[in-house]
Amino acid sequence: MFIQTEATPNPATLKFLPGRIVLPEGTRDFRDSGDAAVSPLAEKLFAVPGVVGIFFGHDFITVTKNDTDWQHMKPAILGAIMEHFMSGEPVIRDGGPGESSEEFFDEGDEETVDMIKDLIETRVRPAVAQDGGDITFKGFKEGVVYLSMRGACAGCPSSTATLQHGIQNLLRHFVPEVEEVRPI
Repeated sequence: MFIQTEATPNPATLKFLPGRIVLPEGTRDFRDSGDAAVSPLAEKLFAVPGVVGIFFGHDFITVTKNDTDWQHMKPAILGAIMEHFMSGEPVIRDGGPGESSEEFFDEGDEETVDMIKDLIETRVRPAVAQDGGDITFKGFKEGVVYLSMRGACAGCPSSTATLQHGIQNLLRHFVPEVEEVRPI
């Protein structure tokens, strides 16, 4: 098994590509070892000293570290990923709770929200996934779009610029009702 790694815009996060499907659908974000109980792979990764966050995408895993050097952590992370996929264990145990998908917006804004979600799904999420992260719609109220940033996007030094200059400008261009974009 050959696992590729890619740098992300967030220097504390590295993207691992195991060459197979990680999650057939959706994404999962683990912010601490307590969240990892639903995933044998996340548990193994949190056992590596210095790991402080894990994100699973369709075909990638991003790992976020504390101030430990990647050169000390990377072999243990690669070993944990390889061991997991060779074991045949599931990435997520059956019956594990899913990610919360609660959204908020006024019923009268449904058409606007549909346009916002479509733009996020077709133009934003694919680009962000290439950098090892994910951005999902959480709400729309009084001209403000609320987004959840996960994986490499969470805590990334360039995430504010991405939100304000990239995503906000895109949404304002296509959806005049959008005045601002904020992270949750």
